[in-house]
Amino acid sequence: MRDVIRTLHPEKKQGVNISKQKYEMIRNAILCVLQEQKEMTFMNLSRAVEKEVNGTFDGSVTWYVTTVKLDLEARGKIKRVPNSRPQLVRLV
Repeated sequence: MRDVIRTLHPEKKQGVNISKQKYEMIRNAILCVLQEQKEMTFMNLSRAVEKEVNGTFDGSVTWYVTTVKLDLEARGKIKRVPNSRPQLVRLV
């Protein structure tokens, strides 16, 4: 069996099992982008991560960014900016 990780959700909803390798790739890209940009909209974050993984990722980058972003929120690594429209995210 391949290595998988069970993601967390900030609202205590059930997470999903995803490939640990894909999780790590997207997590590293999210954290790298946010270190450079400090704060950005979810849509821009998703686009920036897509550029980071540029053709080396098999699957829907947007779905994985959404899933890993929620996991990182639940783990206290990133947070949503309160009352932001569109949603802004930043490192904690």
